[in-house]
Amino acid sequence: MDAKFLDVMQHEGPVTIVTINAHPASVVNTWMSYVDVHADDNYLLIPAAGMHSIEADFKTDNTVTLTMGSKAVEGTVGPGAGFHVHGTGEFIASGAAFDTMQAKFPWIREVLKVTVHDIEQKI
Repeated sequence: MDAKFLDVMQHEGPVTIVTINAHPASVVNTWMSYVDVHADDNYLLIPAAGMHSIEADFKTDNTVTLTMGSKAVEGTVGPGAGFHVHGTGEFIASGAAFDTMQAKFPWIREVLKVTVHDIEQKI
């Protein structure tokens, strides 16, 4: 995870989570401030209250794409940087990662862990 991506993640804005194996694709949203970035281990933890469509899709293909961006970070052609994150996901309902996230977000039912395979700056 490069410095510009980590800088973007310090700002507030929406995160869109997409799986493409459903027809139509499953799409859910959350906030960047909810995402727990583990740069050294190359994964993201995201609290999940709903996300049932994404979870159902993972039964056949756990590939996931996330989008996020911020106008506050310089992009490739001026103000605003945005990224696509490609990876694989799994839902966690117990253990240390779940307990840590539930302490911050008591309303969650599970945690979406996204193992990052690739981060692509789009703007």
